[in-house]
Amino acid sequence: MKSFQITASVLALAAIAPMAEARDQIRIVGSSTVFPYTQAVAEEFANQGGAAPVVESTGTGGGMQIFCAGVGADHPDITGASRAMKKSEYELCVQNGVTDITEAMIGYDGLAIAISRANETDWDLTLEQVYKALAAKVPVDGQLVDNPYKKWSDIDAALPDTPILAYGPPPTSGTRDAFVELAMHVGCAATDYAKALKEANADDYKKFVEEDCSRMRQDGPFVEAGENDNLIVQRLEADPNAVGIFGYSFLYENLDKLKDVKINGVEANIDTIASFEYPISRPLFIYVKNAHRGVIPGLNEFLATYASEDALGKGGYLEERGLVVLSDEALAAVQDALTKGVNMAAPQK
Repeated sequence: MKSFQITASVLALAAIAPMAEARDQIRIVGSSTVFPYTQAVAEEFANQGGAAPVVESTGTGGGMQIFCAGVGADHPDITGASRAMKKSEYELCVQNGVTDITEAMIGYDGLAIAISRANETDWDLTLEQVYKALAAKVPVDGQLVDNPYKKWSDIDAALPDTPILAYGPPPTSGTRDAFVELAMHVGCAATDYAKALKEANADDYKKFVEEDCSRMRQDGPFVEAGENDNLIVQRLEADPNAVGIFGYSFLYENLDKLKDVKINGVEANIDTIASFEYPISRPLFIYVKNAHRGVIPGLNEFLATYASEDALGKGGYLEERGLVVLSDEALAAVQDALTKGVNMAAPQK
């Protein structure tokens, strides 16, 4: 088996080598949340004399599709992800000959719900209230119905008497996947309807969570704002009553304009995200195509720059941009994987 893996790697290198001259820049795709961190590393790499990598914000799902499409200079070297690679995505990679991949968890992020500083309300929502505001169907008087809530005060009289309007990520985004799992599912499970269903029939409850708890409303109060989170920031500036959903780094970079909406009384900040006290917290990843190492000019050097203490360590320039950094032990493992090209295990789900 070992000799076969070596042979397969050599064949992959032989396939890509003739095409290496087709580009002399590293190409990176993926998550809009990971994008500013990777872009910062790319700028540092260029400042050190390397050719500036091309970094595209395609969304996690879109990035996986592009990354897994094949090996060679026509395909990207790295993809960023705001969730772990799915089993189906790994299988697509293998199907297209992308069989040697390094997975590196670069740090943690919170999914911020933010609003303009021009809004004078001290916002504090439960995840159940978030679910009721944004889900396509919600339980009312024991029945699952199309979401009737138009204002926040319709959900709870203590909330602002303003229309519900939330700008958030599209289905191709890992931020959307994480928000559904960490906010919508948890908020949905907190309803009396879900609790009763779980007690009565576990199979029906599971189906309910996967289908009805996952679907965002499409009647206006939730607006898919694309993969450019800076556009959400601009829309929040234009409408003080609108809320936006994006990675914490975008809130961190715009604290002069925006403030966070507390969740269960907890602010989104570096400390609460690192401790997971803030309930909508998640890990961030990059994935590297190891067949491109030593073939695409500068790739190994770029990965060393990414893995450096200056980038990922405590007090590094990525922490200054809002990344919640790893423990020393976890960081050492990531640095080892990135610099040595450790092949990831196949995802189980």
